[in-house]
Amino acid sequence: MNFIEKIYQMSAFDELLTQPSYLLMLFIAFVLLYLGIFKKYEPLLLVPIGFGVLLANFPSGGMAVLQDDAIAHMTIIEIAKEHGIMNMLYYALIKTGLLPPLIFMGVGAMTDFGPMLRNLRLAFFGAAAQIGIFSVFLGAIAMGFSLKEAGALGIIGGADGPTAIYTSIILAPHMLGPIAIAAYSYMALVPVIIPFVVRFSVTDKEMKINMKEQDKLHPSKMEIKNLKLAKIIFPLMLGTIISLLVPSSTPLIGMLLFGNLVKEIGSDTSRLFEAASSTIMNTSTIFLGLTVGATMTANTFLKSETLLIIAGGFLAFSISILGGIIAVKIYNMFAKKKINPLIGATGLSAVPMASRVANDMALKKDSSNHILQYCMSSNISGVIGSAVAAGVLISFLG
Repeated sequence: MNFIEKIYQMSAFDELLTQPSYLLMLFIAFVLLYLGIFKKYEPLLLVPIGFGVLLANFPSGGMAVLQDDAIAHMTIIEIAKEHGIMNMLYYALIKTGLLPPLIFMGVGAMTDFGPMLRNLRLAFFGAAAQIGIFSVFLGAIAMGFSLKEAGALGIIGGADGPTAIYTSIILAPHMLGPIAIAAYSYMALVPVIIPFVVRFSVTDKEMKINMKEQDKLHPSKMEIKNLKLAKIIFPLMLGTIISLLVPSSTPLIGMLLFGNLVKEIGSDTSRLFEAASSTIMNTSTIFLGLTVGATMTANTFLKSETLLIIAGGFLAFSISILGGIIAVKIYNMFAKKKINPLIGATGLSAVPMASRVANDMALKKDSSNHILQYCMSSNISGVIGSAVAAGVLISFLG
């Protein structure tokens, strides 16, 4: 009996039964894993995040990330020795802000700026979609969040996970877990949220605007003669301009454009491109997901403000989509060359999912109306716009 008692004391069952909050967090972890594995909602992100939540909430497992300023002043070896490997990874890779820029470098390496360069006027709708960020920022302040917390919450409207994480690390690290979950969950739900907003804001007639027919009726007067050269010059010029105007956005924008540059140069930098788009990107995603998930313990997640963060994130997401749509509608009131409002709905950073969803919606109304390349112009500019918006918030609030 003494042996059996010692076995029971060694296990985590007693602590698990006396603190039901562990059971609730484990349930949340399994829900996230179910969505990632079986529903295929952003599996590359939700699977490591869900597993990180699972690891963090095994009682006495020592894998939960502790939000403590004292730990930040310890050496990496001291953190690993006293608080475990997950805290070491968090404070070395996340708290320093290292992983989000590395992921942005991978995103840049996998991004083609060609559609945006061929349709530059459509890029403005990616900027218009950032209205969701600042609308929810003001709303969060009215609800009692501090300025920094409101800034971290509002950035969810950019629909960019790394940007949301990077901003919350600087402005409100205690909100990192819920913000990351909200950002990536809503990114995964883009095929649901965009049609929901479009249903109430776009008419069937507007959805049938055929972009190729508009190009024939009103051909562009500007033509890029050397697109390859333009693709090389573009990241250099854009990076220089944005970094001078909004220096705090340089870590994200700079790495995004560097990744794109090594892609566009071609065979001379092919090894750099392959590393950025595969090895570095995948490794960064694994550690980002696990460590962010490990911040979601019962003490940090099971709070009333978590529900407000999730609700605010959905509102920011929806307003961003609506902002892009309204911007197109206003443009169409004065322009001869009409634009399909679905293009405005893709001003989010959820690349390329938002563009695919909008394209499928257009094809259902008109099987010849392929708008994917036009949507990508607005969609890609949304990536840049959300990073710039994050830089503005960090500059004023950080």
